[in-house]
Amino acid sequence: MNRIANLTLTDLENPRFVKTQLISYEQEGVKKTWETAQVHDSVAILIYHKGHDSFILVKQFRPPVYLNNNDGFTYELCAGICDKELTLAQIASEEILEETGFLVQVQRLEKITSFYTAVGFAGSKQTVFYVQVDEKDRKHIGGGIEEEAIEVVEISRKEAYDFVLDESCAKTPGLMFSFMWWLKQNG
Repeated sequence: MNRIANLTLTDLENPRFVKTQLISYEQEGVKKTWETAQVHDSVAILIYHKGHDSFILVKQFRPPVYLNNNDGFTYELCAGICDKELTLAQIASEEILEETGFLVQVQRLEKITSFYTAVGFAGSKQTVFYVQVDEKDRKHIGGGIEEEAIEVVEISRKEAYDFVLDESCAKTPGLMFSFMWWLKQNG
């Protein structure tokens, strides 16, 4: 397990992914302000492995979560930011290969829905896709690119509902929503 030491917080001077601003506005005649962060929209993919009867997730260290739980590791859907001139499905397909090692053609991706995340400070949109894979789709072990340290994790279908409610494992609302969507579809 990674040990974290010498954690410091520093104001950003030239941010790459997050731009903070103060919004000033008037609502029903009352002047108000709100602190906001402009961030990229994103895609996330619920991946079901037919042969293993399990879901393919990623586990990675998230420094902001560490500030709240002194662990920082989260279970998430395979996901990525929309910072390229590609369709959402193309970005999703790239992320699946990079993070999990499965090669999935865009036509196989089924859009579940889109929703807004971090509505209290950012309001970015996430689009969630679904795809089924098996071992014939595997091209490598996954783990991300460059300096990403992503662990590929499988959660069995039988454990999915209990996993959603297990508060000892940090996970994203998109993952929880997607599991519940799948369980409702597949009763």
